[in-house]
Amino acid sequence: MPAPIRLRELIRTIRTARTQAEEREMIQKECAAIRSSFREEDNTYRCRNVAKLLYMHMLGYPAHFGQLECLKLIASQKFTDKRIGYLGAMLLLDERQDVHLLMTNCIKNDLNHSTQYVQGLALCTLGCMGSSEMCRDLAGEVEKLLKTSNSYLRKKAALCAVHVIRKVPELMEMFLPATKNLLNEKNHGVLHTSVVLLTEMCERSPDMLAHFRKVSLVPQLVRILKNLIMSGYSPEHDVSGISDPFLQVRILRLLRILGRNDDDSSEAMNDILAQVATNTETSKNVGNAILYETVLTIMDIKSESGLRVLAINILGRFLLNNDKNIRYVALTSLLKTVQTDHNAVQRHRSTIVDCLKDLDVSIKRRAMELSFALVNGNNVRGMMKELLYFLDSCEPEFKADCASGIFLAAEKYAPSKRWHIDTIMRVLTTAGSYVRDDAVPNLIQLITNSVEMHAYTVQRLYKAILGDYSQQPLVQVASWCIGEYGDLLVSGQCEEEEPIQVTEDEVLDILESVLISNMSASVTRGYALTAIMKLSTRFTCTVNRIKKVVSIYGSSIDVELQQRAVEYNALFKKYDHMRPALLERMPVMEKVTTNGPTEIVQTNGETEPAVLETKPPPPGLQPDSQENDLLDLLGESYITPVIPTAPTSKPVSAGGELLDLLGDLNLTGSPVSAPAPQIAQPPFLLDGLSSRPLFNDNAAGIPSITAYNKNGLKIDFTFERSNTNPSVTVITIQASNSTELDMTDFVFQAAVPKTFQLQLLSPSSSVIPAFNSGTITQVIKVLNPQKQQLRMRIKLTYNHKGSAMQDLAEVNNFPPQSWQ
Repeated sequence: MPAPIRLRELIRTIRTARTQAEEREMIQKECAAIRSSFREEDNTYRCRNVAKLLYMHMLGYPAHFGQLECLKLIASQKFTDKRIGYLGAMLLLDERQDVHLLMTNCIKNDLNHSTQYVQGLALCTLGCMGSSEMCRDLAGEVEKLLKTSNSYLRKKAALCAVHVIRKVPELMEMFLPATKNLLNEKNHGVLHTSVVLLTEMCERSPDMLAHFRKVSLVPQLVRILKNLIMSGYSPEHDVSGISDPFLQVRILRLLRILGRNDDDSSEAMNDILAQVATNTETSKNVGNAILYETVLTIMDIKSESGLRVLAINILGRFLLNNDKNIRYVALTSLLKTVQTDHNAVQRHRSTIVDCLKDLDVSIKRRAMELSFALVNGNNVRGMMKELLYFLDSCEPEFKADCASGIFLAAEKYAPSKRWHIDTIMRVLTTAGSYVRDDAVPNLIQLITNSVEMHAYTVQRLYKAILGDYSQQPLVQVASWCIGEYGDLLVSGQCEEEEPIQVTEDEVLDILESVLISNMSASVTRGYALTAIMKLSTRFTCTVNRIKKVVSIYGSSIDVELQQRAVEYNALFKKYDHMRPALLERMPVMEKVTTNGPTEIVQTNGETEPAVLETKPPPPGLQPDSQENDLLDLLGESYITPVIPTAPTSKPVSAGGELLDLLGDLNLTGSPVSAPAPQIAQPPFLLDGLSSRPLFNDNAAGIPSITAYNKNGLKIDFTFERSNTNPSVTVITIQASNSTELDMTDFVFQAAVPKTFQLQLLSPSSSVIPAFNSGTITQVIKVLNPQKQQLRMRIKLTYNHKGSAMQDLAEVNNFPPQSWQ
């Protein structure tokens, strides 16, 4: 049989192919020749054939028939054969195929070989594709090589040990004695791999982390890092003028793990972190990478306040960098730290706002989120002005989130009612089609409650919709206001700005134009028709015209519009004496819930509140199955008997899901007693909150707590107190995910003792992004009229890595300021 062509010739031949079909034909022809050679047990050219097969595998063609030939090359005594054999094993084999177990003995023999390069090949292969069985069998040999004096073998053995620990975590203690002297090595390769090994051990085992803190690992790492910073030029390790930046980054990451939640370790590394932050050159990307890791370490450990300000200033300098990636990283990091270091981040507000004008959409989104996080009572006017400019010019995908953020910030920090109304109207004028469904009723309520602003508001809205009906929410609010306060518009009573002269016919012309406009939705036409009907009691000269318009729509093809028109016609004809009373001006609106507290347990999905009785039920009255479910859910120690608010045949789904949430736990600490009649109930959470600022700025000193931290899921509670009711505590939960995959279908459920009332608002999302790249926020409102110590039990459900996860936890460490 003729000698097969060399690998170089095969590559040259394949590159001459002009079409994919021609290349495929060449590959098939060569594969056939290689198969024939394998069948004839040709040892002379086996190495060459496997090398060609690996090249074809890299091109995407099947090469599985060469797996056994790789094992034969590994068993060969020639180094060139072993090199190709081990390379083939790493590319063609993995732990899902039983064939890989056949090479365990060969790897064991090669780990004890007299040549370091053969040992290195075996270590690389084991560290690349070794299964848990192979790792258990060969961990002893790896541990011996980890103690050898040969630097070439030690660095490879350390990386192989990392793979062994990942596959078989219980073997971690085997490598503990070998780690004692690893950091005393002068070779940078050994130091780098040693830090990787120590990092893996600390991340996977809390016991190992505690051990390394006790044996003073931090001073050793600080010494190595200081030597790297202070050392002069070393051509072997220099990258853009910085000594071994890869090792510096690895050490900073390990310091971050060791210093997290540990005062002594954090204190030991404060000085070196300050040195790195001030001495690292920022003109090259290498220096920026080290500074970024330094900032993350400073923010994650218990560092001094001055050091944290220095870290935020570094991020502020990153925002001025021309590299978009660096600017994005800076914005993301500032967004994570803004809650803990708000004032320090505020210093860079102008730079952050400038990022709203960036052409990159990712940077725009991060800058928008950070801008909303920076809004407070002192800067709300300036920040809203910038964000409204951004809303004018941003892409459509930003408008919904931006409008929602402006609404929330304006509600929380509005300096005056006129400013609040002007801001919301500006949003509706600019991006009315993108606002949430509740924007219209919320603005209507705001206008209704601002009695002194009625004339000003109706005049502004009238001018806003003249000839432009494209923004439907704006037209709906304007129609409602014109119907309510049309008499103020015609009389020209506006004092805040120069009044306009409008006749009754001009007002009706506008509303009729809304009715016949092709841009008007069915809901908008309903608003306009109702507004026209209301004006029949506000206007005096145009009542006959109003009757005519209403009668025309009695035959509309829109069923909703037709029904309204027919009912309004009936008012004119049969009940005209009642019309002024029925259409009188709406009173001041208040957000009122049902009388008495609702049920204690709520989820972040839809809830069905049940009202507590104010007196015992009559004898013989048996609650239906829905009430039984609720009583089983809460237990006698939590709640008195329940009556439904409305007849329903739909079962309460929350009962089954939360059955284990409360159990028979009596959080009040008092014995179970028969339910007593309730004489008076305190007002519920939202009573009276609409007309005054919602939160008390004096509550900024309430410390936040971590309510849950397990399996990569972390849930933090931050607290605020209501201005309108001191007994109301507003808890904002923030759920973050440090794993490598997103957590989906996240549901947060909570329960409190029966002496409290709890309301759980809708979450910002149901997906928690991986790598702490985003959070879910949700608001809990707790009424605590008796000022008792707050306790809460939570239930978490979510999907992660294809599995449904569920966990219960009890939160008892609420700060006293949150409930006293």
